[in-house]
Amino acid sequence: MQYVKHLECVLCGKTYPASPTATTCPACGPSGILDVVFDYDAISHREDRDEVIHSTDNGLWRWMPLLPVEPDGPRGPLLPGNTPLVPAPRLAEALGVGRLWLKDEGRAPTASLKDRASAIGVAKALEVGARTVATASTGNAASSLAGACAAAGLRSVIFVPKTAAEGKVAQLLIFGATVFQVQGSYADAFRLATEAIAEQPGWYNRLSGINPYLVEGKKTCGLEIALDLNWKVPDWVVVSVGDGCTVAGIARAFIELKRIGWIDRVPRILGVQAAGSRAIADAFATERYAPGGEDTIADGIAVGEPRNWIKAVTRIKATGGTFTLVTDDEIREAMRLTGRLTGVFAEPAAGAAVAGLQKATVQGIIGKSDSVAVVVSGSGLKDVRRAIEAAGAPLKVQPTIEAVRAALPPMN
Repeated sequence: MQYVKHLECVLCGKTYPASPTATTCPACGPSGILDVVFDYDAISHREDRDEVIHSTDNGLWRWMPLLPVEPDGPRGPLLPGNTPLVPAPRLAEALGVGRLWLKDEGRAPTASLKDRASAIGVAKALEVGARTVATASTGNAASSLAGACAAAGLRSVIFVPKTAAEGKVAQLLIFGATVFQVQGSYADAFRLATEAIAEQPGWYNRLSGINPYLVEGKKTCGLEIALDLNWKVPDWVVVSVGDGCTVAGIARAFIELKRIGWIDRVPRILGVQAAGSRAIADAFATERYAPGGEDTIADGIAVGEPRNWIKAVTRIKATGGTFTLVTDDEIREAMRLTGRLTGVFAEPAAGAAVAGLQKATVQGIIGKSDSVAVVVSGSGLKDVRRAIEAAGAPLKVQPTIEAVRAALPPMN
């Protein structure tokens, strides 16, 4: 790890060596989430952003100076990154913003942004010689890990809640994972995974809430947005929020790029939570944290006990950003609008980000001339049942042209 200095607790500030198996701060316990601390002065003096553009490494590995892995260390063959940043002028007009792009993470190897974190997790597991990697997930982190492990010849053990979408569970099984569908909440699945990993020597811990390295993979999504826009960052970046890892990573990406002098300003981050699963948004507003519910169709952000709430709150505040809340009906409408105006198929958690942008424009948080990038964190193919709920049923007709004529709706 060329530029990693150490790990640092977000609560007490104690530092620890950057062990590949580190999880939380021994002094603070489970709440003592660790941050990877880089030598930014060395990066700014030794690295050039043009080298990133012309790197022979593909995907997220082009960002090696800002990643907590050995430059010449083992990597899994599944390659996330380089997802498209899709211009969305019709959606921008509909929502009332100046310019809009969608970072379509549905194009990742297993169709979600979580592939970025799992690539780091598998690299760290290979680094220590682990043969089994385990995690708990609402679905996307699980399927990304299962796919990455299958490609690398590792075993994956997955704990998902009973609400996990059928498409995501199908991915796990196809990739050969050992799947425990816990008849309870995501918090129950997380607790069981933690206990199982503690009992099984040699399992690598891919729990993104407590493994400090995984959020560094997620930040590559933000790094790519800056690169895709030729280092001219938008006014706002919108991210849906569950456990807090993804938004913390993406916010950190821009903070780091500004610190090393590769961009001239940091965009404001809008975090979006479902109204039925809002623990981090409430902590942001009140500066007090309490566990919340998991009542939303957006299973990817249905997290009642988010582990990375401190990182999420701290980093969004550091960008001058804020939070907004959206209902399930607003999520469904955003899924329809996104698909029909851009051709991007968003799962509910990703649709929540578009719904949050729409809400923020109505609330006057985001202005009519502002430029915005929205992170579409996963493909709608992950949860077809919810997509059909949002889009409506097909027209059922008898096999005659007369029936088609009678049922054909007018053009919009």
